Parts: sequence; C-alpha cells; structure tokens
Amino acid sequence: MQPVDSHLFLIVGAALFSIGLAVVLLKRHAIVVLMGIELMLNAVNINLVAFSQYDPDRLQGQMLALFVMVVAAAESAVALAIVLQVYRHFRTAQLDELNELKQ
Repeated sequence: MQPVDSHLFLIVGAALFSIGLAVVLLKRHAIVVLMGIELMLNAVNINLVAFSQYDPDRLQGQMLALFVMVVAAAESAVALAIVLQVYRHFRTAQLDELNELKQ
C-alpha cells in the first residue's frame, strides 16, 4: 500500500475549511452556522495531523488535534444550549430575525 502524499491532505483540509467558511458567511440558520464552524475545526484537525507526519518522534500534532476535538465538543454543547434558549424566547432560529438584542 502506497502512503498518501501530504499535499492531498492539505487540499482536502483547504476544501473543508472553504466550505465551512462559505456556510458560515452565507447561511442564516443558527444550526447550519454551527455545522459550518464544525467543518472548519475538522479542516484544522486534518491539517494538524498532516503536518505532524513530518516529525514522527513527537505526537504534538495528534495531541493538539485531540484537544481541538474536545474543545469543539464543548463548544457544540454550549452553542446548542444557547440556540435552544434563543428559540424558546424568539420562536425562530433564523439569525436575521434576531434583532431585539441590537437595541
């Protein structure tokens, strides 16, 4: 089995990050924006693991990717709780319709 070149991982990571960024910038539903943020964090993890293969004696890239996964899980739990409370109060999850906080 042939090893996969690291530039392919970087291309996949860049594509995932670009898709996540486009989702965050273009979509207005709160849950979809959270999914875009998770895509961006997964792209960062792919890049961390791809770059960590250049130093096989240390596991810093893998450990940092694991830390990013833990932070992403905590961020998802807190963000979903906030979205649920906002939905209970405003009866919508559309980010454009939440203008009461601006006043």
